Amino acid sequence: MAANAIDQTRRMLSLVTYLRERPGAHVADVARAFGITEDELISDLDVLPMCGTSFRGGDLLDIDTDGERIWWRNPDASGESTAEPLRLAADEATALLVAARAVATLPGLREGDRDALLRATAKIEGAAGEAAGASSRLSVTFESEGGVFADVDRAISERRRLWLRYYSPARDELTEREVDPIRLFAVGHTYMEAWCRLSEARRTFRLDRVAEIRLLDAPAAPPEIELRDLSEGLVQPSADDPEVVVEVGPGGRWVAEYYPHDQAEELPDGGLRITIRTPAPASLRRLALRLGRDGRIVSPPELAASARQAAVDALAAYDGRD
Repeated sequence: MAANAIDQTRRMLSLVTYLRERPGAHVADVARAFGITEDELISDLDVLPMCGTSFRGGDLLDIDTDGERIWWRNPDASGESTAEPLRLAADEATALLVAARAVATLPGLREGDRDALLRATAKIEGAAGEAAGASSRLSVTFESEGGVFADVDRAISERRRLWLRYYSPARDELTEREVDPIRLFAVGHTYMEAWCRLSEARRTFRLDRVAEIRLLDAPAAPPEIELRDLSEGLVQPSADDPEVVVEVGPGGRWVAEYYPHDQAEELPDGGLRITIRTPAPASLRRLALRLGRDGRIVSPPELAASARQAAVDALAAYDGRD
């Protein structure tokens, strides 16, 4: 839920700028531009009128829709003419300066963005006074995912192809591939949706599984494809996907909360018999190993046997250690 709230907040901040520049925008066009459903967009529009520079008359955003088009009656409500000067407390200024300096060091950041960020940082330093000195003694180091994000963001902006070394947990292997990035999004983790030149199909890549990334000079040219609606989550099984049945004890009931499933039947011991559809049944072997005594794969038989063998191999490897 937290990730969805963060995504919605980011989206609504972008909506303010987008709608200011497009008076009378069509609901369908805006929803398509943000990769969401029209119902999600209407939900965002119901929240925006509660936002503004203050709760005084005229300061809240006056945005409404007739279901087909969106109208912003007072676009100056978020402009400089009505906004009061921003005053930061010392701790707020310190946090902002530390974050700005950290972002400015990200590899792959566009030079224009880096220059703009450094200019803004200098202005904040001038206004922060003594707090600026305190912030200079702090630093933040981003994990590798930050650099991957910056490279993907740059590739999308410049319409360039990417080369990846990517870890696939389902096959437990690293593969090399070239991809044409389409978009970045967050659903719990941060992902890139791209057209994969290795499989010649649309694929989703989790950024923290990218072992190595490189921008290529070749232009990105993904085919025209409809963006998936992610409002129901990243994994949206199809009725044509293979069916896997998992039985869990009371300690494994969490599986029904974390895995989309067709059915969850109560068992006499307080456990569940869960029917899951997935395009990659082999990926559930890891779930079986994680469950241990709290659960097992019942069908299909070949997957159940494969999971048992994986457990035997894991125990043998453990027993063989010195």
